[in-house]
Parts: sequence; structure tokens; C-alpha cells
Amino acid sequence: MQRNHLVTAAALGLAIAASHASANTVLRASHQFPGGQGDVRDEMVQMMAEEVANADVGLEIEVYPGQSLFKAREQWGALARGRLDITSLPLDYASGRHPEFSATLMPGLVRNHEHAQRLNDSEYMDMIKDVIQEGGARVLADAWLSGGFASSEQCITSPDTVDGQVFRAAGPAFEEMLEAAGASIASMPSSEIYTAMQTGVLDAANTSSMSFVSYRLYEQVECLTEPGDFALWFMYEPILISEQVWQDLNDEQQAALMDAGEKAEAFFAEEAAAIDQQMVDVYEENGVEVVKMTEEDYNAWLEIARETSYKNFAENVPNGQAIIDAALAVE
Repeated sequence: MQRNHLVTAAALGLAIAASHASANTVLRASHQFPGGQGDVRDEMVQMMAEEVANADVGLEIEVYPGQSLFKAREQWGALARGRLDITSLPLDYASGRHPEFSATLMPGLVRNHEHAQRLNDSEYMDMIKDVIQEGGARVLADAWLSGGFASSEQCITSPDTVDGQVFRAAGPAFEEMLEAAGASIASMPSSEIYTAMQTGVLDAANTSSMSFVSYRLYEQVECLTEPGDFALWFMYEPILISEQVWQDLNDEQQAALMDAGEKAEAFFAEEAAAIDQQMVDVYEENGVEVVKMTEEDYNAWLEIARETSYKNFAENVPNGQAIIDAALAVE
């Protein structure tokens, strides 16, 4: 009799535990970057998942790296419609839906990592985040990644060095600038660059320093242009949550997510500058030539950008000139 009582009690305990587990709200986080291989964007999302679990507010984040849940270009649409809960996303990937987002990958707009941090707390970023929220999402953590250029043909420095090369440029602003310098453009997410270079579809690409490492592009290129003192390429890659999903969470869960986002953002800020040097070290170790742009090279590119991407953005994007002016106002 006592044994039956013990069995019943044990079964009841398991049922209660199962009930508590099933009571957790589970959020799915998707991103395109390699999982578990040291990519800082994956590590930010994984950190948030751990922090939220530790907060014990009935919330759980399941992380799906490497496009295992949604393809890179599908994530914004899924997020905006509430089909995806959380993503780490290069925001310019959604500029087809919201052209204002091209201002988050505008040549020469961000000068260095410190400048990027100042932009996070500026009127410029307020304007971008208004568009994000109107589009159906909100930011949990800011992240700006610097990047460079790489080619299997020749080193990319001055504008004339891209002439005749087929280039992956990441977004409309860089595409317009590179086309004006004589490059042909093939658009694709960073996760597809390796195969495109391997099969001869691409001669050259620009992407973030982290993607240059985590996608092992050193296996396909002969020369890398590092950000150096004249970084032309910076891209905003925040962690976002669907606004529909956010509104269904209780106050404790929202607070836990915001706290986790702050910790992930602080972690990224400490890692950001080191990523550039990591890229240089990995490429040199693999026999890739590494070069830098000079100030003269940088200014030549910026002159082309002002006549192409900056001008087109100001003329064709709602509030475009105001967004650029707000960014340029941040010293």
C-alpha cells in the first residue's frame, strides 16, 4: 500500500514538473551564421537564450543557426508577420521592403567602432528604429560590424581596382558605388559567397570581418583588404524580436529579454574591434595577402558614393536626406 502511495506521489511530481515545463513560452530565434563556431552574432543570441532561461520567467529561447529554420532573406518577412520570434539580421537585407534600412550599410557613414557606439544613441538611430517598429519588429540589441573587401583576382584598394570584377556588395548603397567604379554585381547573402566564389560566379566580395572568418572565405581568395584606419564598410546587424510576439509577453518576460539584450550588446561591444584583428591573423596564416586602403583611396571611394548611393538615397527614400544628415551630425 505504501509502495503504491510512493509511486503515485512520484508520478504526481513528474506530472507537475512536466506541467511547469510545458507552461514555458518558447521563442524561436533564427539566424544565418554558423552555430557553435565562434561567430559573435551566434554567441550573442546564445547568450540571450541562457540569460532568459536563468531569469526564470517562464520563457525559453530555442536557437536555430545556419539558416536551419529560415533562409537569410526570409527572416525579416517572417519576423514582421509573427511567424518568426527572434532573429540576428543584417538589417540592410530588408531594404527591399524598407529602403530606409540602406542607411545602415552606407559607404563611409560609420568611421570606426567608437563612432558606431555613438550612433546607437543618436537621432539617426531613433529614425531607423521607428521604421523597424513600424515594420513589425523591435530591437533587443545593437551591433555594428566592420568589414572589408576580398578578391580572387587582385587587391581592392582604389576604385579602379574593381573594374571588370563580379562583386557581391551586400546592399544597394555599395552596389551603386561599385557599379559606378566598373564592377558587375551579383546579389546574395553572405552565406552564399563561398559557393559563388568556388564556382566562379563571383570574383570579389565585401562582407563583415566576422563573416570573412566564419564562412572560411580565405579558402577562395588571394587578397583581403582589411578595415584599417579607413573602414569604408560598416553594417548594422541587430537582434530583433517580432512586435506581435513582444506584445504577447508579460512584463517580467519583456524585462528579462531587454536585460539579456543589454548583456549581449555589451559583450559584442567588447569583442567588436578584436574581430578585425582575428580576421587579419586568420587570412595571413592561410597565405592570403592582406592590404589596407590609404586615405587617398578612401576619399576616392567616398566621392563616388556621394554621387551615387548618397544622392540616390536622398532623392528616392522617404526622409532619406534627413536620415543621412542625422548620421553625419554624430561626431
